[in-house]
Amino acid sequence: MDLVKVGVIGIGNMGSSHVQLLDKGQIKRATLTAICSRNEGRNEWVKNNTQGDVQIFRDEETFFSESGIDAVLIATPHYSHPELAKKAFANGIHVLIEKPAGVYTKNVLEMNEAAKASGKVFGIMYNQRANPLYQKLRDLILSGELGKIKRTNLIVTDIYRSQSYYDSSNWRATWKGEGGGVILNQALHQLDIWQWTTGDMPKRIRAVSSVGKYHDIEVEDDVTVYVEYENGATGVFITSTGEVPGTNRFEIIGDRGKIVVENEEIIFYQLTQSEREFNKTYKGGFGMPEWKKINIPVKVENANHAKIIQNWIDSISNGSSLLAPGEDGVKALEIANAMYLSSWLNETVELPVDPNYYFEKLQEKISTSKFEKKNVTNTILNVRGTH
Repeated sequence: MDLVKVGVIGIGNMGSSHVQLLDKGQIKRATLTAICSRNEGRNEWVKNNTQGDVQIFRDEETFFSESGIDAVLIATPHYSHPELAKKAFANGIHVLIEKPAGVYTKNVLEMNEAAKASGKVFGIMYNQRANPLYQKLRDLILSGELGKIKRTNLIVTDIYRSQSYYDSSNWRATWKGEGGGVILNQALHQLDIWQWTTGDMPKRIRAVSSVGKYHDIEVEDDVTVYVEYENGATGVFITSTGEVPGTNRFEIIGDRGKIVVENEEIIFYQLTQSEREFNKTYKGGFGMPEWKKINIPVKVENANHAKIIQNWIDSISNGSSLLAPGEDGVKALEIANAMYLSSWLNETVELPVDPNYYFEKLQEKISTSKFEKKNVTNTILNVRGTH
């Protein structure tokens, strides 16, 4: 079987990691063929830290049309993902994008259409989907063992960032440079896990976000969200980059018990009968269904990025199913956009959010941004990292 010739565009923190995985042969049936970056320092790093004859391009158009790659990993800043993906599809190239899929759903939906029309394999780096912890959680929920979901509670505050982190690049934590703060950047993986493991998208969202509560930034760093689902279930999502020590805890309550995911463990408090059934039939006044505590064994590994890349390559090579289809990127982004819109309007919003309306409101934020660069799209390849 021929090796899949892979290119990487954007050699920042994540792009550099992808280059190393490919160059060291840690991704089977794939070979690093080319990279694209306008940052000469990163180009020198590639020359000095790769073993093969890797082509180096400074212009994206030439990279896509002349490198001879079969597939591309896009690891540039947020705004550029949809446009670069569409250029790759137009050149008959398979695509794996870093998260988020984009900043607003309007052009992400266009990207999804381009992917569908191209027939190419399209993935997104939702690496937590490769985590056995969340795969097991999803199985427990979708199999019906938890019963009908009543409530979800997700707290993600173990993503602390210092002021020096935000000061490291002038595009960080700006509306024009990054398109948002903790919701879009640090917590997006958890937003994906929230909807992916439960199989449900919220129907209504009410969000309260604080801009620069703990840092000198123009975007949000502390958020509390209340959601409602079509079936009557509710949920709460809390995230912040200003709390130490932080928490990463996911609770899902169903009519047959409760699952808690914390400290890389799954605990299932399983009822012996449905709470709804007990409620209808029990005649003893005070009382509750019996339950047992079950520790679900899960072997957590630390190679989730490599697993997503390998899964993508396998799909290109033999048509196997994707863990994280690129089209799914719009789901967590839709939730994020609704959170922003609710906070800006100070009201509950219904999903799906009108893509054009959100785009208009985002432009208002961008117009006040302190990010000075004249054209984000034309300078994306000079940026060192995206996370």
